[in-house]
Amino acid sequence: MAENIPPRVVATDAAMDLIGTLTQRYGPLMFFQSGGCCDGSSPMCYPAGEFSLSQADVCMGTLNGAPFYIGHDQFEYWKHTQLIIDVVPGMGGMFSLENGTGSRFFTRSRLFSDEECDLLAKREAREEAQ
Repeated sequence: MAENIPPRVVATDAAMDLIGTLTQRYGPLMFFQSGGCCDGSSPMCYPAGEFSLSQADVCMGTLNGAPFYIGHDQFEYWKHTQLIIDVVPGMGGMFSLENGTGSRFFTRSRLFSDEECDLLAKREAREEAQ
């Protein structure tokens, strides 16, 4: 019986469309979930490799081919939730590629069920053992 392990990050159709548009315009992309500061807590979109990651940053998955990272401390706080990347009207983050499109990426979330948390913990334990 296959495990139905949920992804840690997903995107709405609108977000996938905007990612596709930005990829056509700028090439490969990457995301970093901002923890605050200048641009609040928005997911920030950059050309791939244009944002310096630390060894502690966590890759939560990919969205339309773009890896999605979050800082370790923030991941520990949010690890019981699935991040849902959406698009809303407005200005993007000052340094994020969607700035100027009239839309911005927006993070929503939902709590994982106890069963989903158990499946994620088992997968991560297997990955650490390898």
